[in-house]
Amino acid sequence: MRDVGDGRRGWDEAGGSGELVLLDGFHAVKHALRFGAEVRVVVADDPEAVLALARELAPDVEGDLARLVKAAVLKELLPRVHPTGVAALAVRPGREDGIAGLRRLPRPAPVVVLDNPRNLGNVGAVVRLAAGFGATGVVTRGDLDPWHPNVVRAGAGLHYATTVERLALDELPPGPLYALDPEGEDIRALTLPDDALLAFGSERHGISPELRARADHLVSLPMRPQVSSYNLATSVAMTLFHWGGPAAAP
Repeated sequence: MRDVGDGRRGWDEAGGSGELVLLDGFHAVKHALRFGAEVRVVVADDPEAVLALARELAPDVEGDLARLVKAAVLKELLPRVHPTGVAALAVRPGREDGIAGLRRLPRPAPVVVLDNPRNLGNVGAVVRLAAGFGATGVVTRGDLDPWHPNVVRAGAGLHYATTVERLALDELPPGPLYALDPEGEDIRALTLPDDALLAFGSERHGISPELRARADHLVSLPMRPQVSSYNLATSVAMTLFHWGGPAAAP
């Protein structure tokens, strides 16, 4: 039986050791471990139940979890406990390395640019999509922190499977900028290159004037008349699908 105090002590010690990311729930912890995150501590109400879940759903991370997980009363550590009863703290990737990766050419896949997004859950959903499609990264402009705990939760920890950074307009990576705009050319008539920047406006206001002016191409998604808009994550999914996504398995 694991000592409940072990987890609380480990959590408190890790919390004072620099910029860490909260991984809330089994899938967030699983993905972080799977994609090489430096996980400092994992705590669970019932560590044996978490290991059983790993054995069933993600045996590739069971060994790491067995080494890291400690018992703790999660309601004493977190304002809201995930139904899977597990949480972790991991090191946030270095900003300089992230920017260098985004700037590296040739790029095998586009970078998704979110122009002043407002909804934390939408940004997390976009990160999850970008990771699944193998995009080079997700860049946000504006005051929203793309590593906010609610974004990481919505992204299921897949921030560690791609690059996620907040950049100013003049810091955007190189490459042709395709901005999604209702007045743009129908995306079905275009081929999106691997080195593209795919820019999406905020849920309410669309692409900002300064980013629109910077765009090399304005692109529109097919939409039935009188339908106002698509959800941000839906727009990103449609655009990445049109780009092509990861190579098919042999």
